[in-house]
Amino acid sequence: MHSSLIVLVLFAYFVLLMVVARITGRQATDNDTFFTARHSSPWWVVAIGMVGASISGVSFVSVPGMVGSISFTYMQTVIGFFFGYLIIAKVLLPLYYRLQLTSIYSYLGQRFGERSYTTGASFFLLSKTVGAAARLYVVAFILQVMVFDAMKVPFWLTISGILLMIWLYTFRSGIKSIVWTDSLQTLIMIVALVAMVVKLMQLNELGVGEMAGELYASTQSRVFVFDDWISKQHFVKQFFSGIFIAVVMTGLDQDMMQKNLSCRNLPEAQKNMYWYGIAFIPVNLLFLILGWLMLNYASSAGLTLPTAGDALLPFYAQQVFGTGLMLLFMIGLIAAAFSSADSALAALTTSFMVDILKVDKTDGRKGLRMSIHAGLTALFVVIVLAIRHFNDRSIIDTIYVLVSYTYGPLLGMFAFGLFTGLKPNDRWVPYLAVASPVVCFISNELSIRYLGYAFGYELLLLNGLLMAAGLYISSKKSYGN
Repeated sequence: MHSSLIVLVLFAYFVLLMVVARITGRQATDNDTFFTARHSSPWWVVAIGMVGASISGVSFVSVPGMVGSISFTYMQTVIGFFFGYLIIAKVLLPLYYRLQLTSIYSYLGQRFGERSYTTGASFFLLSKTVGAAARLYVVAFILQVMVFDAMKVPFWLTISGILLMIWLYTFRSGIKSIVWTDSLQTLIMIVALVAMVVKLMQLNELGVGEMAGELYASTQSRVFVFDDWISKQHFVKQFFSGIFIAVVMTGLDQDMMQKNLSCRNLPEAQKNMYWYGIAFIPVNLLFLILGWLMLNYASSAGLTLPTAGDALLPFYAQQVFGTGLMLLFMIGLIAAAFSSADSALAALTTSFMVDILKVDKTDGRKGLRMSIHAGLTALFVVIVLAIRHFNDRSIIDTIYVLVSYTYGPLLGMFAFGLFTGLKPNDRWVPYLAVASPVVCFISNELSIRYLGYAFGYELLLLNGLLMAAGLYISSKKSYGN
């Protein structure tokens, strides 16, 4: 009964997305519309949609589960995100708008050379394809276990159906439709989040004031760590890691920047980034409060919780929430997954066409774009099924680690281009971009073996510094001489 009802609600949700996409993208379907929305996106719509795109389906279930292991210390990173977004607004966005970029990686071509350009774009294409597919797998797996296994639907059909739905509402107008559908999906996700928090407040018999008091007194609500330099949760590590993560995974990511570049002008794009950064803080705080409420209720009700933090929210959806809230959880989860995956597919299509095939946004070949978009969608299916075949959670964790390494070279390349006047040897760049994460990996393994210390988010900074150092060594002459 529940499975059939969930499928019906999901179908109705997909129809709603199709209607929104049809209305917002009906006037134009050319490449300029797909890539940049003809710079017509309202800043506030982009800001709302970026919140949903940042909180993937994995984050939707993972952030509440963090409370049991690291309390509220994740908020140190979130605060760092905000300052990273300020850097993006003040440093990167003016550059992108001044150069009138469609793909942000074309800056590397103008600054360093063709090989640097191809290297930066290739790192993005590799990391985004594998990373986005892995995140989508986690959500598809939850849906499979909670819904489709009972209906005897095979997993390959589940993931194919999900990606077909995403392709259908994005293939015509790309980013022009996505900024509106993502905005809708973000609002739905937040409604689901608030509803779950309210439900758990009722289960815990807490009002707003009482909950605030208990949170303040609880050891699980600790936010700041200043007393343990070895801890990965130390404020300095978390805060500065948050800054660099935001700069790299938003400011140097075509997926996130494509939305910003669809705004009408630079001031509106900056306004979008400011408000997006502000909104991201309370949304993540709500997810952590949700996690605390779940643990608090489990303690008082004597519930036996799953050991994995990621399984906490799905457990409550199945065992504790009623039918209505369980449906809202599923819609919120799908909204978070769709808003992340749809923009990833649009950005990958844009980058492949502009950076690899050198197709200009004024090119009239819509058929080529649609074929690439369909091909990338099919590639997502293949990657997800490959992960499913190995049926090992460590495979996903390994993918996330490998993907995280690819952002370091991008950080080093953009930082070197922005803050020095030197021009590196373009032929060295592909080798440096591979060597930098390899050296980081070896350094981390040696640190674990001989010092007992594993690098955390600071590995991103080390990776970028190594790349920048390699570019400095390879520099032949001052830029512009």
